[in-house]
Amino acid sequence: MSLKSKLTLSTLVATALALVPSMAFAQDAAASNKFDTSGMIALAAGLAIGIAALGGTLGQGRAAAAALEGISRNPGAAARIQTPMILGLALIESLVLFALIIAFLLQGKIPQL
Repeated sequence: MSLKSKLTLSTLVATALALVPSMAFAQDAAASNKFDTSGMIALAAGLAIGIAALGGTLGQGRAAAAALEGISRNPGAAARIQTPMILGLALIESLVLFALIIAFLLQGKIPQL
């Protein structure tokens, strides 16, 4: 395949990819309905709890790893390390619970069919 035909083909593909999304957005705003809204709200609620759970898990893992590393370096300080670690883990988990509450509140905003 020659360079000219490759450029023509890639130009054709790029033009098609540029025009296809514009046809999807050509829909009139009045055509939107409550099913679109409820789907977006459900998606937002699912993403909220998923991202919060992921962030909380990563934070708790790092906190526990740092505490265990500190205890392994100095076993005599285990009591002084364990209490703030548990407090930190509880605060991290509270953020995940707040996200769960927000997800439930978003689910309550879905219009009844």
